Amino acid sequence: MALKGALAKIPKIGNAVREQRKRSLLDAAWSCAARKTFTDLTVDDVCEEAGMSKGGFYGYFKSKQELLLALLEDDNARLGEYASELESAPGPVTKRLRDFSEAMLKLAKDPARVQVKADLWSAMLTDRQVRERFSEVIDQRRALLRGWIEEGIESGELQQVPANATASILLALEDGLVLHGSLDPGAFKWPNVSRAIEVLLDGLRAKPKLS
Repeated sequence: MALKGALAKIPKIGNAVREQRKRSLLDAAWSCAARKTFTDLTVDDVCEEAGMSKGGFYGYFKSKQELLLALLEDDNARLGEYASELESAPGPVTKRLRDFSEAMLKLAKDPARVQVKADLWSAMLTDRQVRERFSEVIDQRRALLRGWIEEGIESGELQQVPANATASILLALEDGLVLHGSLDPGAFKWPNVSRAIEVLLDGLRAKPKLS
């Protein structure tokens, strides 16, 4: 009875505090990932960066693999929030596609996200859970871009292009650029990549009809 009474007096951590601590661990993991590969990254590294104990870490993540998946979710949520803003903003579809592509490229220039993306691609070769979740994320982004492209085609703003294939190409460009950039950071300049993608997107515009 005394033990039950003592336990009852232990204050429970509220949801807001739990989310804040989880956020601290994710931010610490991103910071660590900018300095070393996820393979070399240890739970001790993340805990030290976040100023938390290993017991605290395992209160939020069961394993390092679960942390990797959480970073994937975090990255996807960030793009998802931006996509929602673009969805509700007025303007042509080509601007929406261009702004979303620019957002992906901005994340691609982040050393931590480049490293995590490379580690995700590596993990997919051997880890079914990572592969399936990463595939779900890509499917969600493809469906989003496909919907925008179909909207542009229906309104007459875009040419009659295969919407799903075009969405896949845009996503593959971003992933490919991230991986190429991680292999050779001097292989290309990101401002030039942005200009090239803008030209590609302008090429999707419907050609004016000759009278």
